[in-house]
Amino acid sequence: MSKVTCDVSVSVDGYSAGLNQTEEQPFGDRDGEALHRWMFEQAEQNATEVAAILTARAYVMGRNMFGPVRGEWDRPWRGWWGEDPPYHAPVFVLTHYPHEPLQMQGGTTFYFVTDGIESALAQAREAAGDGEVSIAGGAHTVSQYLVAGAIDELRLHVAPMVFGQGERIFDGVGPLNLEQIGEARGTDLVTHLTYRVVR
Repeated sequence: MSKVTCDVSVSVDGYSAGLNQTEEQPFGDRDGEALHRWMFEQAEQNATEVAAILTARAYVMGRNMFGPVRGEWDRPWRGWWGEDPPYHAPVFVLTHYPHEPLQMQGGTTFYFVTDGIESALAQAREAAGDGEVSIAGGAHTVSQYLVAGAIDELRLHVAPMVFGQGERIFDGVGPLNLEQIGEARGTDLVTHLTYRVVR
């Protein structure tokens, strides 16, 4: 069975975004974009971690990560990433509202799953074959899969920031045993921590 990984950039206090997401503020009302500076401003120093994110053969994400549209799909929306998203693989988006698949450039196709996290993961596993499946976020989606015991490897990319409030991973997850894999490493913008989720 394929390994399920999760990469998430977080503040020191565990937030992956602020509140009040809008189209203009994808990460809400905190400086959420600063959580990801390491990926863009220090791509060379963090090449191993960036490459690891993109090795998955299929992805699962929540609707909030896909975009700011709420309720029925009442207007066109093709994601935050333009016509060539970085995934280059099938992406299964959790939603309560049906939507036709969106085929993008570069091999990314967004599929919209209305029957829950287990179904989305099963579809992603089938698409990935023997490759990795990545739980791409956001915080609520990551927490749901942690509660379900479905994540094998959790990779935290911790930015030296404190949010104080926002969208936080681990909320509602309960006790969780993690075993650190390898050494922590990083730069002035990020510390990379990789954990095996112990069951």
